[in-house]
Amino acid sequence: MYFSIGSVFRLSMNRFFSWSSLAPMALFCLWVIPGLSMAGGLPGMVDGQPLPSLAPMLEKTTPAVVNISTRGSVASRSNLLFDDPFFRQFFDLPQRSQRRPTQSLGSGVIVEPTQGLVVTNHHVIEDAEEVLVTLSDGREFEADIIGQDPDADVAVIRIEADNLVALPWADSDALRVGDFVVAIGNPFGLGQTVTSGIVSALGRSGLGIEEIEDFIQTDASINPGNSGGALVNLRGELIGINTAIVGPGGGNVGIGFAIPSNMARSLMQQLVEGGEVKRGRLGISLQELDDDLQTVFGVKRGVVISGVEKNSPADQAGLVRGDVITQVGDRRVTSVNDVRNAIGLLQVGEEVAVQFYRDKTLYQTDIRVGESEDTEVRGEQLAAHLQGAVFENAVSRRGRRFVVVSQVRTRSAIARYGIDEGDIVLAVNRIPIETIEDLIKAVATRRGASLLEIQRGNFSQSVLVQ
Repeated sequence: MYFSIGSVFRLSMNRFFSWSSLAPMALFCLWVIPGLSMAGGLPGMVDGQPLPSLAPMLEKTTPAVVNISTRGSVASRSNLLFDDPFFRQFFDLPQRSQRRPTQSLGSGVIVEPTQGLVVTNHHVIEDAEEVLVTLSDGREFEADIIGQDPDADVAVIRIEADNLVALPWADSDALRVGDFVVAIGNPFGLGQTVTSGIVSALGRSGLGIEEIEDFIQTDASINPGNSGGALVNLRGELIGINTAIVGPGGGNVGIGFAIPSNMARSLMQQLVEGGEVKRGRLGISLQELDDDLQTVFGVKRGVVISGVEKNSPADQAGLVRGDVITQVGDRRVTSVNDVRNAIGLLQVGEEVAVQFYRDKTLYQTDIRVGESEDTEVRGEQLAAHLQGAVFENAVSRRGRRFVVVSQVRTRSAIARYGIDEGDIVLAVNRIPIETIEDLIKAVATRRGASLLEIQRGNFSQSVLVQ
């Protein structure tokens, strides 16, 4: 997603930084300011008073921030036709590898010393087959992945080590714009680095970085490699996990984003207890309140309910199609993304107050968040020719529902036809697909074969799988 001030970048590095790129800059500095290295340091006292310093706090906090490097592999992504092994054999083309190696470099924060729990970003360890954690004292450990939440970009890993230092959690809800903060991480693979700044904004969402967004914005200098690192207050308490920046070329321009500590802590607890995050649902479909709908409903701000599932939590609470939601809990909402983020941060069974307009009158109702329905189906549950694939429900940032291929087993039946992870299923047997239920019904219309219309990136193609 592009912004007028640049692009949004996640902060993990997919390759190690090249020191050779620093050489011209280093030579320039030495030539222009050769006397810099001989400059005297600042005095320790001014008018008999010691100068303020973050050093005492950092001496206690930096040992809790670790460097993370990973190695793994992902499926190669190319044209469906040219990936077809029968096509390549017919034209005597060499078989290409279905996987390509990956590596990543980022940061993490030790939050529980006795169990060796480390919180980081999902994208730092995504597709990792090996995760290596390096402590500030130089010790290295292989880590086990405890759980990941791709929607909020949080992951938890564990190392077996003694004498670990952990950061205490702070209450991120108590943050105010203007509070001083310090970012600690591993930018560009240089090693542990500390920068400082302030909280520039709170509750940032709709950026298109993650599915669930509620970011702290800061001007503390953070760069690629800082992903998963710590954002701390001046007491050395963890207030956020550094995740992304806005920059014209991947460099820092003073706009960085961190996942709030309260959100990260809640997700970590779910991942440690169950290995996954279970998000609730209200059972509603939504659409933006554009200018025309503002006139129709007589409401200037909010999100329109375009549909309510029967017997869903929203239905039981009395919400109906045409209601305009203006607030979920303490969060005022002005877009579909706002509602999705607010609901996505709630846990199953939690009760939330929803404010809405109906016939230009403001109402409020309490809704108990329900458990999400099954969001995926495996090929084994459908038909033999689809075995090896996992299909999953998904929702676009504008609220459009679709089905995506979330997993394909190597050398499986469906893999032979070039179907790959991330492919979107537009139609099956010429029946449009929006949900898993649609997929199941469409596959049942033809036995032993399915005509899949697949979208990959900006291209779509029909593939007969049998």
